[in-house]
Amino acid sequence: MTEFDNDMADPDGDPPEAICGSKEVGAIAHLYRAEVYRSTVWRQRLDQTTNWAVISTGIGLSVSFASAQASPFPIVLVGALCIVFLTLESRRYRFFYVWRFRARVLEIAFYVPMLRGEGARIPLDRGTALSDDYEKPQYRISMIRAIGRRLRRNYGWLFAILGAAYFAKIAIHPTDVETWSQFIRRAHIGPIPGLVAIAGGLTFHAIWIGIAVKTWLDERYDKSKMADFLKSRQDVNTNANTLDREEAHTSMDILGR
Repeated sequence: MTEFDNDMADPDGDPPEAICGSKEVGAIAHLYRAEVYRSTVWRQRLDQTTNWAVISTGIGLSVSFASAQASPFPIVLVGALCIVFLTLESRRYRFFYVWRFRARVLEIAFYVPMLRGEGARIPLDRGTALSDDYEKPQYRISMIRAIGRRLRRNYGWLFAILGAAYFAKIAIHPTDVETWSQFIRRAHIGPIPGLVAIAGGLTFHAIWIGIAVKTWLDERYDKSKMADFLKSRQDVNTNANTLDREEAHTSMDILGR
């Protein structure tokens, strides 16, 4: 009977602090491989949605600039389609972040001690981030923050290109505009007046820029975005504080000499 079995058989004994058997280590290793595979699959799904948005953007620009009589409406339509792709990709990113979170926790709690030469010693997980996540899975990032990240990484550039293309279509294609009224007339989209179309476009670009900047600022000043598992690493924090104190004492000794 192992020490773990003895502890479990004696209800009055001290609870075990860790499991370091070969079976447990092998199970954790396979679990890590599974989480990395899941995150890789969802990462590929993110790339698929981005590819659809890029291809749609190229098609819309080609149609709008195909002839002098072509309407700028395909650019607007592609912009609306990219919003749909952005929503889908943000939802997929939230799923991707679940698997990424789990793999990252396993790396910190399991592989980091081995790389430090401490051996494959797995602390028993009592109500920490990883066990809670397996028991009650939850998203690790909000939808608005996921949208902001995808805007900064991919879709912000696509929307900027679409905005520049729309401006170029009504300003210089097929010839340069000479008056403001001509510019407004070229911006007409079916029954929608040109002034309304321009105002709607500016509002849309202001909204997505605001979301991108706001979420970026939130992530920059939010120190708890990774704290759901990093704050439980008291050994890391304690070691860091100890090293800082030792460096401070050494500096004081040097100055005293």
